[in-house]
This record gives sequence, C-alpha cells and structure tokens, in this order.
Amino acid sequence: MKNKTILITGCSSGIGLYTAQHLQKMGYQVFASARKPDDVKRLKQLGLNSLQLDLDDSLSIKNALIKILDQTGGELYALFNNGAYGLAGAVEDLTRDALRAQFETNLFGTMELTNLILPVMRKQGYGRIIQNSSVLGFAAMPYRGAYNCSKFALEGLSDTLRQELSGSNIYVSLIEPGPIISDFRKNALKAFNKYINSDNSQHKEQYSSMLNRLKKEGPAAPFTLGPEAVCEKVIHAIEAKHPQARYYVTKPTYIMGYLKRILSTRMMDQLLIKASGGGKQ
Repeated sequence: MKNKTILITGCSSGIGLYTAQHLQKMGYQVFASARKPDDVKRLKQLGLNSLQLDLDDSLSIKNALIKILDQTGGELYALFNNGAYGLAGAVEDLTRDALRAQFETNLFGTMELTNLILPVMRKQGYGRIIQNSSVLGFAAMPYRGAYNCSKFALEGLSDTLRQELSGSNIYVSLIEPGPIISDFRKNALKAFNKYINSDNSQHKEQYSSMLNRLKKEGPAAPFTLGPEAVCEKVIHAIEAKHPQARYYVTKPTYIMGYLKRILSTRMMDQLLIKASGGGKQ
C-alpha cells in the first residue's frame, strides 16, 4: 500500500467513530469527518484528525476534500461513506421534503463526495470506495420506506460504479449491516418527529409501537452487534487484494440474504411484515 490514508464520514458516534479510532491505532492516517462543529471539536479532543463535512452541503464537501488533499499531497487511499440517518414512517406519510432530505444525506452527498474523489484515485492508480449500506438496502421493511429506498439507490449506484471501474484498480465494496449498536435509533426518532405527522396518520397505532422501539435503551433487536463487527469488514475491504463486492454483517443480514433468494415475494413480504412488528391497514 503506497499511502495508508482514509476519509470516513459520519464519525460523531457509532460505526464511524469506532472505525476511525481503530484504523488510527492500526497506523492509518485517518480523516474523521462530522457534520456539526461541536462533534468535530470533540473528535479532535479524542485525538482524531477531524474536520467538518456536511453531506447536505456541496461547498462543505468540496472544502473538506481540499483540506484533506492538502495534507496528503493530493492522494487518498480509501473512502468509507458511512454518514447517513434513517427516517421512519409509512410511505403515504412521507412528504417530498422528507424524501429529499433523506436522499440529500444518504445518497446525493455520498455520491457527490465519491465523484470528487474518483479523479484523485484515477490519477494515483488505486483506491478503495466502501459504502455503508444496510440489510434494508436489499430487503425492504414496512415503515422504513425513505431509508429503504435511499439504501436501495445507493446499492444500485455502487453496483454500477463497480462495473464502470473494472480494471482501474479502484474497488467498490458495499457493507450491509443488520442491527448494530449506535445512535441510529436516537437520530431516527429526531427525524420522525420532524417530518411525520403521526396524530393524523392512518398508521397511528403502528407508530406507537415503533416509537417505543426507537426510544428503547440498548439493543432493540436480536443478534445486535457492536460497531467492531462493521469495522472488521471495512478492514478487509481496505486491505484485501481483491475485496468483496458485498459484506454481510450480523446474522439477520445473512438470513435475509438467503431467504430472499429462496422465498417468493409474497412469502418474503409476510416475513418482513412480521419481523418489523407492522400490520396491515
């Protein structure tokens, strides 16, 4: 490896924070980015080389990359697109603004950053692009429509990009976690309260049980793993001579991946509805 540098987005907590700290301990030159200035300050206090990068803001993305390339002499070995959040809510309760906000962070900002970095990787002749997707990137569940479609879209663009980069020595990998200990549910609760009018919804009853899960402290689903499980896959995607196109994380992801191949759509729907705790309207 010529230059062990990596940019990680969404490092304020959870997967991003753990991965940034672990890779730095391994000897990587890590650039840990976060959206909020207070989080950037806290990351610096933790000893990380941190900078502000707001995926919803094109200027913020460009300025962050300029700062990074200035420190690396114009090179970057790897990008871990981890920054994202989940918006819970029934599809019929999603406004255009709500969907736009979900895609701005989870897809548009991610791909804008990726496309700005690709010329750097092409010039240096190598690179790794690692996208943090989800089991919900291939198995949609009720009341997660905005998040489902943002991750489905990320997987479609990543698959296309991987094909287009064939032979370039730039590899694209998707990480597909199931339940991981993080602030994901806490952030999802904030997004739900901002965008979903639950009082006037046909799904008010389902929202009540869903909100209880979002508010629950600690793991809310079976087989929940810590962020180290994702970090292990990220390391393989960075260091393997031929990284995998997809990395499953947690038992639910492996199970869903297998069942999606063998079950009919009708049977898969029934399974996912039950697993989500949702019901028919």
